[in-house]
Amino acid sequence: MHRAEPPADRGHRAGAPRAWLLMVCIGLLALTLRSPIVALGPVLGELREELGLSAAQAGLLTSIPVLCFAVASPLASLTIRRVGVEFAITLTLLGVLVGTVVRSAGDTTATMVGTVLIGVAITVGNIAVPLIIRRDFPVHRQAAATGIYTAALNIGSTLAALLTAPVAAATGWRIGLGSSALAVVLALLVWLPAVGRRRALVPEPQPPAAPRPAGRASGRWATAGLAAGFSGQAFAFYGVTAWLPTLLVEDVGMSPVEAGAASSFFHVFAIAGALGVPLAARRAGTAAVAGAVGVAWLFLPLGLLLAPEQWWAWTAVGGVAQGGGITVIFVAIMRLAHDGPSAGRISAVVQGVGYGFGALAPAVLGFVHERTQTCSASLLVVLAATLTYLVCTTLAVRSVARRPR
Repeated sequence: MHRAEPPADRGHRAGAPRAWLLMVCIGLLALTLRSPIVALGPVLGELREELGLSAAQAGLLTSIPVLCFAVASPLASLTIRRVGVEFAITLTLLGVLVGTVVRSAGDTTATMVGTVLIGVAITVGNIAVPLIIRRDFPVHRQAAATGIYTAALNIGSTLAALLTAPVAAATGWRIGLGSSALAVVLALLVWLPAVGRRRALVPEPQPPAAPRPAGRASGRWATAGLAAGFSGQAFAFYGVTAWLPTLLVEDVGMSPVEAGAASSFFHVFAIAGALGVPLAARRAGTAAVAGAVGVAWLFLPLGLLLAPEQWWAWTAVGGVAQGGGITVIFVAIMRLAHDGPSAGRISAVVQGVGYGFGALAPAVLGFVHERTQTCSASLLVVLAATLTYLVCTTLAVRSVARRPR
């Protein structure tokens, strides 16, 4: 499945930090790309009470980052081409830092503005990090680096979910919500010296895209398949994240506190999925792993429909699937693209479409739940999303695997 890279896009770029240091930077950056979003949930009640937010405003506040992922992806791709990947990542870190401070320190307007800043900044990082991995890691190490990156995304989510509430209880919701800025500061302290102040702080436009190689028309179908698969992945992830605690309360009989703690299985086991996919792909191939991950995704809605009392097993398998699922798609994007600029364009399309559907998931499942007064119908919608992932991602990854190396 590996292909020869063009000379200007192969291996380790001159002047780039060593692979281990670059991986540390990527890991720290990944910790900052989800934790500010997840940190909002544990303090949302206190925030609503102090700022006087309505339920609609609170729902918008939680949806803004994912909406930014969808709407701002093309702009993020263009920004990266104009300023370079290193400067774009610096913008990501500074944007998240400023947005976190503004969101935590002001009134309702400042909270909304800060959340938008966070969402737009993270959108840039979502596209920039896979480009760094594709450019500065050898082809045979890109899958492992991607797995570490997606595992760090889930580690950041888990830490934010576990630590924000205790910090807020001791110091107030503003400091609790703003505490995720510490990870951003740490990432900046490592990133700036690692890549050099000039490369990190001075815009450097990417070179023009190489001419599109002959026979690449099929790449459009593979891109469409990855976009559809990522739509299923994002819809299932954000839908389950929002509604799993409700299901555990209604169908299993847990208390809200127990359900919140139990739903963390879904995020913790994603770390195993993200790290396991590259190892499995070495033996079975990425296409076979994509199919296996898709089947594992089905276990979550089917298991909760047929045997909800075994929730721990289904959420664990679903967590592995969601962590592995996004890794499969990112690896496929890297191998589908013929150079850095094309990788940015493909990533913007796939993430823009996928996160657009992901942003709809909580509202769609909430509407279905309200109309049917049962979680079963909502789980059937999640099942349709996971089936979409299974079929579309598997076909797209097989198409990428058949392309000339």
